Amino acid sequence: MDDNLSGEEDVYYYSSDQESLNGLDNEQSLLQPVSSRAITVKVITKESLLAAQREDLRRVMELLTLKEHHARTLLIYYRWDVEKLFAVLVEKGKDSLFSVAGLTFLENQTCDASVSRSSMMSCDICIEDVLGYQMTRMDCGHSFCNNCWAEHFTVKINEGQSKRIICMAHKCNAICDEDVVRTLVSKSQPDLAEKFDRFLLESYIEDNKMVKWCPSTPHCGNAIRVEDDELCEVECSCGFQFCFSCSSQAHSPCSCAMWELWRKKCYDESETVNWITVHTKQCPKCHKPVEKNGGCNLVTCLCRQSFCWLCGGATGRNHTWSRISGHSCGRFQEDKEKQMERAKRDLERYMHYHNRYKAHTDSSKLEAELSYSIRKKVSFSEKRELQPKDFSWATNGLHRLFRSRRVISYSYPFAFYMFGDELFKDEMSSEEREIKQNLFEDQQQQLEANVEKLSKFLEEPFDQFADDKVMQIRIQVINLSVAVDTLCKKMFVE
Repeated sequence: MDDNLSGEEDVYYYSSDQESLNGLDNEQSLLQPVSSRAITVKVITKESLLAAQREDLRRVMELLTLKEHHARTLLIYYRWDVEKLFAVLVEKGKDSLFSVAGLTFLENQTCDASVSRSSMMSCDICIEDVLGYQMTRMDCGHSFCNNCWAEHFTVKINEGQSKRIICMAHKCNAICDEDVVRTLVSKSQPDLAEKFDRFLLESYIEDNKMVKWCPSTPHCGNAIRVEDDELCEVECSCGFQFCFSCSSQAHSPCSCAMWELWRKKCYDESETVNWITVHTKQCPKCHKPVEKNGGCNLVTCLCRQSFCWLCGGATGRNHTWSRISGHSCGRFQEDKEKQMERAKRDLERYMHYHNRYKAHTDSSKLEAELSYSIRKKVSFSEKRELQPKDFSWATNGLHRLFRSRRVISYSYPFAFYMFGDELFKDEMSSEEREIKQNLFEDQQQQLEANVEKLSKFLEEPFDQFADDKVMQIRIQVINLSVAVDTLCKKMFVE
């Protein structure tokens, strides 16, 4: 964090309109906050999923001269990581590459199969004699009757093991030919064969560490592929932004661990327990929490048990303002006093960060209604004979507002853990923590101030203003958009 960011009201302005517009050209600048490198992101739709899968299949088939189902078996085993597959090939050779993935090839099996088609053969599973054409032999050399194979395939598909159905033979780990599976299952259960094909297709996403489904609700049906870095935030073509690493909503500058802890903290009852610890005492009879609603230190539970508020000990009901009859608790026990003070301090600290996080989250939800308003104002303005014909600055500004509002809201959970004792207690000294916290909060305040100003200007009814007033708002929105963009990126890397 830079020292020159300490002024609360400082605003980043550019010397000209053109320089400001240049700052808005990169629409992806906030999608990869943890890395300054450009990350290649590809949206895979339902229609393009098959083509994307076939591209990887083609590379493996051409290099190793394999059939499609053999290439798919290899890629599923290596989680569709073509580069890793090639690395294993170079390092350990083709035999090792095939054997660990469950691929087995036998010579002269076509000749043996043609000789035995018209003869009677025994199936080792059902112990029945059938004609040769009713038997099917896998690449591993094991032959069983078609009925037994079909039953085996049906069970495995229903169990969700479609992607790697192994041979029925004892201790054989060879993967069955998907064409055989499809042919035998489709004869009696065509719906199950379609399910099998769907599982094979979706394995490109389910088993691929560089591809993930968009977690939007309702689901848009798209998937996202990244080429270089799994630790990034991406945006689907449906507009949903999410963390590629944990598939949660985009949560930068929080790490995935921070966000998971914060989410759990907000939704479980940990802070309710803290409140109860600070504001109530346990009844010595029924052990339920009792809240004091008066100044007297003799409290009575709903179960009619009276006890001393100072020490929690059971007492009678006779008392005066200065003492309880037959009871003397002396002084607080030191450890209980410290425990209560610590619980109270932790609760106040949590509420400080949570209230601000929630305030910005609520503002973000309210500002979501601006989308329709901005489109309406832009549409109306474009019909008027105004000097500025291009109103993309308004939609770009709205885009920046949404993202910066999200960043500022998640900066509070980030600060809660970064400068607390839960995760980084031993990572820095108290003096170093204080310096970094002050610098971070200065930068945070600047971002907040600029976000609020940007929100204010975008809410202006510029569709009703004259040329000069529209130009003034345009300059302000452009400058503030670049300012919040710059501050957000600094918050990511500092």
